[in-house]
Order: sequence, then C-alpha cells, then structure tokens
Amino acid sequence: MPPREPFAGRRSGSWLAQRCAAFADAGRGVVILLNTQAHARIHLAATLGVLVFGVGLDVSRADWLALVLAMALVWVSEAINTAIEAVVDLASPALHPLAGKAKDVAAGAVLLASLAALVIGVLVFAKYLPL
Repeated sequence: MPPREPFAGRRSGSWLAQRCAAFADAGRGVVILLNTQAHARIHLAATLGVLVFGVGLDVSRADWLALVLAMALVWVSEAINTAIEAVVDLASPALHPLAGKAKDVAAGAVLLASLAALVIGVLVFAKYLPL
C-alpha cells in the first residue's frame, strides 16, 4: 500500500464520502496491524480457533457473548499497544527510560487482556468438553 498524505484536517467531499474515507483509514490500520505485528497474527490464529471451536461445540448465546467480548478486548488492546509504540518511536527515536516504560505498560495491557481471554475461554469451553 503506498503511503498516504497525513490527515490535514477536515476532508473534502460529501458526508458519505468522508465516512467512507474514514472506514478506509480504519481498514488500513487493521491491515497495518496484521502486517507488522507478529502477536496480532497469533491473536488472529487464536480468534479463528475460538470461532471454529465455538461453532463446533454449539456454544450458547451467553457463552458467545463472553467469547466475543474477550476476543475484542485482546484485539483492541493490541491495536492500542501498536499505536502507542508508533507514537513513542516518533516522539523519542533515541532510547529513553520513559519511552521504554510507556511501551512496557502498553504491552502489559495486552498481556493482561490475553490472560483474561484465556481464562474466559477455559471457563466457557470446559462446560462443553468431557473432562
């Protein structure tokens, strides 16, 4: 994907064209996330696994709600972590203790979200598997 001009304020065009452009920007962000972050690809594999198991085990609507919220929490935290890392790298190209602290805390948020999702997944799927 070729680089684009940085957002320089309000877009021209109709309201609908502006919304479509905003969705295109968001989609580009998801592509960047998947193309640049190895952990996002791991999250993608985990998400697909959860979807396959959920459908295969015919989980209840309430269990789907828990699973989808857990997966969303992980994806959102990974995206925010990636954005924070990019901004920190821009603002502080040289190594700095505060830059490292910001990156570590953002990565810690992803870890916490992933652990919570793992616990939710175990609690949900344990009901459907003969143990």
